[in-house]
Amino acid sequence: MARRTRRNDELRPLFLGPGFMKNAQGSCFVKMGDTHVICTATVDEKVPSFLRNTGKGWITAEYGMLPGCSNERIEREAVKGKQSGRTQEIQRLIGRALRAAVDLETLGERQIKIDCDVIQADGGTRTASITGGFIALSQALQKLQARRKISQNPILCNVAAISCGVVDGVPLLDLEYLEDSQADVDANFVLDHQGNLIEVQMTSEKKPVPRKILDQLTDLATKGIQDIFAAQKDIFPNFA
Repeated sequence: MARRTRRNDELRPLFLGPGFMKNAQGSCFVKMGDTHVICTATVDEKVPSFLRNTGKGWITAEYGMLPGCSNERIEREAVKGKQSGRTQEIQRLIGRALRAAVDLETLGERQIKIDCDVIQADGGTRTASITGGFIALSQALQKLQARRKISQNPILCNVAAISCGVVDGVPLLDLEYLEDSQADVDANFVLDHQGNLIEVQMTSEKKPVPRKILDQLTDLATKGIQDIFAAQKDIFPNFA
């Protein structure tokens, strides 16, 4: 593996650009190193059938990788006529992570759709999508409140996500693709601003790992996500 040019507990250069898309009700251009994702939020004044007449809203997500985002062209899934299992799993992860941040009753019977389009991929696309998706969602909710569609902002907590892994026996934060492809252990963490876990995905690629490795990666993720929250707060000073 090529030698890392940053500390093992250091994020890649982070950029969060809210309001990136003119016509979207909420949007963010997020860059984590060479991973670049455009996230948008669209408000739909109706909910899926299973939530009708419940008084609760819903947040869902769609995720896609554009053909030129990696070294080899990725076929559009719309052309294939179906989504891959990976795409469906990532979409569900993003949706779960963002729903954890919102009081769905305060949202009311409306749905917010988060679209995450990867325009350049270098590892950590799902975690970048959650981080940028939360900002896009927050913008859309602020606009709903400003227009008096909702009485108060339903955000319960800030949400961000980051990847970690073990490469050549060394725990690393925020893996690039080359690191991720060689990792013995690969993990994704979704946390709130108080350090509470929303979701953890961890896989051992070769052999079972000791519990202490999970603890080390959790500590790494917590540190990295606090740095992301600091960047969020620069954008939205009223964030927790």
